Amino acid sequence: QVQLVESGGGTVQAGGSLSVSCAASGDTASRTCMAWFRQVPGKERERVASIASDGTETYAASVNDRFTISKDNVENTLYLQMNSLKREDTAMYYCAASASGAYCYLQASYYEYWGQGTQVTVSS
Repeated sequence: QVQLVESGGGTVQAGGSLSVSCAASGDTASRTCMAWFRQVPGKERERVASIASDGTETYAASVNDRFTISKDNVENTLYLQMNSLKREDTAMYYCAASASGAYCYLQASYYEYWGQGTQVTVSS
């Protein structure tokens, strides 16, 4: 079992930066892919970034070069650093974990564990 708790969301002006965190407990170390998803009302949950158990990072094209995913294996915490934020980045951001390990799936349905979400709002 894996428990995930996000924190750090809020409101920021366009062009600004924000960092969100995800504290994980349970068996997250060895065979887990960790990812950040986001969702706006009426749309499907979108994978923003992921980090596989071997450290491989993957980003959505819309956030590449602006967002950075990282993981502290000692503190068991996942981070998402968001720079040059745009209004279209406004969404509920979710932390997710999958036991797939070395491969991070794009689809939300492959992730077994989810946090409660943290709202990120980018104002103009």
